[in-house]
Amino acid sequence: MGLALIVSAGANANEYLARHIAELGYTRPVIVASGGEARRQMDARDFEVIVINTPLPDEFGHELGTDAVQKTRAGVILLAKTGTADQIAPKLQEYGVLVVGKPFTAVQFRQCVQIAASCYRRLDLLRVENDRLRDKLAQQRLVERAKCMLIEHRRLTEADAHRLIEKRAMDTRRSRAEVSQELIEEMEEE
Repeated sequence: MGLALIVSAGANANEYLARHIAELGYTRPVIVASGGEARRQMDARDFEVIVINTPLPDEFGHELGTDAVQKTRAGVILLAKTGTADQIAPKLQEYGVLVVGKPFTAVQFRQCVQIAASCYRRLDLLRVENDRLRDKLAQQRLVERAKCMLIEHRRLTEADAHRLIEKRAMDTRRSRAEVSQELIEEMEEE
């Protein structure tokens, strides 16, 4: 299980939130009392779930919620009095902050934590896929650059340049990107 951060100024609320988060498998959640300290913790650690119990002593907490969504990978839950929650929920939900009105039941809270954790895991899978696609795109750009340089420097056709890269990659059992990088370095030295 990942790490959880509770941002709350009330000792009773801290105990309640920590107990219910612990029941879901988050051992020893990090508990801080202010938005400033929460931001320092978010910079230092990777949290799966962040729970913000408003209001905080140094800010209300909705800015912290949007910051948390933009700067971390965590699922973010903001707890606010029901009237306030109804007012701020539409704006915060656009950012991906789950807003819960107080009072709430233990079951509702645990379900919200599970939803936030599920969002974290789903986004994590998408991030991995995004990184893989970026890497593949960078490799393709490298191959295309090598082809262009082969056409320009060695007067090959595009088909011949492609064939040269493919053949060298197969013969040396390396990727096309590695071969392309090597060819680019060779031609830059010429």
